[in-house]
Amino acid sequence: MKIIPVFTIALLLSSGAVTTGKGQSIAAFKESYVQEAKKDYRQAIAALKKAGADTYEVNLRLGWLHYAAGLLTESVSYYEKAIYKQPSSIEARLGYALPASTLNHWDKVVEQYQAILRLDPNHSLTNYRMGLIFYNRKDYKTAEGYFQKVLRLYPFDHDSVLMLGWTKYMLGQRNEARELFTKALLYNPSDSSATQGLAALR
Repeated sequence: MKIIPVFTIALLLSSGAVTTGKGQSIAAFKESYVQEAKKDYRQAIAALKKAGADTYEVNLRLGWLHYAAGLLTESVSYYEKAIYKQPSSIEARLGYALPASTLNHWDKVVEQYQAILRLDPNHSLTNYRMGLIFYNRKDYKTAEGYFQKVLRLYPFDHDSVLMLGWTKYMLGQRNEARELFTKALLYNPSDSSATQGLAALR
């Protein structure tokens, strides 16, 4: 009879345990999706916690489910865990911004967006959202730079065209604002905001 070395037996047992763990995680994820579809977010959370795993994927999903359940502080905590496990994850940082912005922790949101832009300077959604944040802070010059960056990559992006139009208006650059409001109407002829912008320039 062939004798199997002790370390081989240990490796096989370990491999089996990992497989079982993955199976349990898949079942936990599946049940969480079922409960989420019913909008029973607390049950979805409970189902996922049965996986008993402290992985990036579990923490990311728990971040989302706690946000959907209105448990904002807990949501932030899980997204922070996900970011810790995968520091280069853009999706976790975007997720973090959801509860943090609802809690009005805008400086924290900006920190995460800046981290995203260090990873991907041309990330269009983040550049656009940074533009919105600085526009709402009435820092129109900074907002202008973010909107312009999006439009260099996506020249006919309606939301960025519109917001850059309002930014130019606030900066007193009337001709540029008029051109941008007009361009916004090419994309959406019934855009009330662009129409109001043109009316304000008369």
